[in-house]
Amino acid sequence: MTVVPHALDRAHEALANHHWQAAYDLMRGEHFEAPVAEAERMEVLADAAWWLGRLEECIEARQGAYHAFEDLGEHRRAGVSAVWLYENHCLRGRPAIGLGWLQRARRAFEEDTGCPEYGVLLLREAEVAHGSGQFDQGTGFAERARALGRQVGSDDLEAEALQALGRIAIDAGEVSEGLAHLDEAMLLAVEGRLSPYSTGKVYCSLISACEDIGDLARAAEWTDATAQWSEQHPLAIFPGICRVHRAMVLGRRGALLDAEREASRAGTELLTSNLPNAAAAFVEVGEIRRRLGDLERAEEAFAKAEELSGQTCANAALLRLSQGRIDMARRIIEGCLAGQCSSPLARARILPAATQIALAAGDVATAAPLVDELEGIAATYGFPMLHAMASLSRGRLQLATHDAADACATLHDAVRRWQALEVPYEVATTMTVLAQALREAGDEEGAQASFSTARAMFDQLGARLEALGIDQVGPAPRPAGLTERETEVLRLVAAGWSNKDIAAELALSVKTVSRHLSNIFVKIGVSSRSGATAFAFQQHLVDDA
Repeated sequence: MTVVPHALDRAHEALANHHWQAAYDLMRGEHFEAPVAEAERMEVLADAAWWLGRLEECIEARQGAYHAFEDLGEHRRAGVSAVWLYENHCLRGRPAIGLGWLQRARRAFEEDTGCPEYGVLLLREAEVAHGSGQFDQGTGFAERARALGRQVGSDDLEAEALQALGRIAIDAGEVSEGLAHLDEAMLLAVEGRLSPYSTGKVYCSLISACEDIGDLARAAEWTDATAQWSEQHPLAIFPGICRVHRAMVLGRRGALLDAEREASRAGTELLTSNLPNAAAAFVEVGEIRRRLGDLERAEEAFAKAEELSGQTCANAALLRLSQGRIDMARRIIEGCLAGQCSSPLARARILPAATQIALAAGDVATAAPLVDELEGIAATYGFPMLHAMASLSRGRLQLATHDAADACATLHDAVRRWQALEVPYEVATTMTVLAQALREAGDEEGAQASFSTARAMFDQLGARLEALGIDQVGPAPRPAGLTERETEVLRLVAAGWSNKDIAAELALSVKTVSRHLSNIFVKIGVSSRSGATAFAFQQHLVDDA
């Protein structure tokens, strides 16, 4: 079927107005006899299919456009198609194929490095270098892209180059410089000077940077703004990506059920369009479920993320720890440290879990240098969240080496830092470790107060403390298997109280007190109140009352 000339113009107009479905409907299943028009038809179809999340159709059309432009000698346009095919294949979890297309793009622009289209390649070169930890090389590519953008008057190219420079600088430890680049890129976005793709790229990059540095307040603010922007592009890919970020913010703020819903929806939406972000969504689902104590369904989510990404995440190691499978947790976390850390910030996200797992295995020798490394990263970058993570890890290590006094001081500091960040789950978790340190230091009253506060916070969050695999501190161990209520009754008996007085004090019936007392006699092996009193003094229960 031949496309009438104005159909291609209408499809271009639809794309310009962000009417992705209209452009897709106009071009899908059509054919244009003129080779140039047919190449453009496939290019338009690929763009529309991408925005609609139909990535395989996008790739098929883009490959057709590439070959058509090559045959026509349109090397610039073929090069751009090759760059997008690199990105499209990476989004589908096929990085080796993607790198093959990137090499074709390099060849296409070998002798044509002054055109605006070349900037699209420079940006991907910057990302590749950044991802492999080659920060200087990545910065060089991004600087060239920014200069080219200014030279040719491309706001999109300049903004994307600025966001690349910002992310690289932050990972390299130049935080102020990095944020300044991101702020400059954001200014172009909020002024409405960018295309939808560049706008989404800049928005998401800034939010990711905020998450990396622990600026959750700023991340939440921009997440809301980005969500509003993305909803203006119905059926587009960005609402799903924005939902991943929103889920992360909600989860850190303690709205676990809302976070799970957002992350689950994002994972489903992105399955056909963006596998890395779909995997990130399922990791978030798994982590939220782990925190809620839903370990079986957490395992399902982590397995889905691993299927999509080909990698086992550090959160899955904490799940194994929660399940008591310490050896497996160690294997997972060691693999994460060896293969998934392209920058100090990436390692910093894994080091707390690695420390906790090493200590759970009783391996202080492995844990100690991990804590030292985390503290070094925190000192270099200065992010409040990194300092909180380092304080908690140091406190765990001090507790494991029975340095109770220093552990208490360090963990009090960690609690304050988490509270300042307004992340209730981390506050509650740290307070359970603090409770252990306080008990180790002989402050039983402080230990119980800390644990009670943590338990109340977990209850409010909907987390199941018993299933989380965190350091738990319950009531002080009671002798002879006595329950908490039986211990209360025994203490009052030892103080000389009658059954009637005990019933009034504890709001029980006299019959219930008598039953408790009979159970106590059996458990501690006595037959009289005087024997029970002697036992209570021997066990220091009266002194603790």
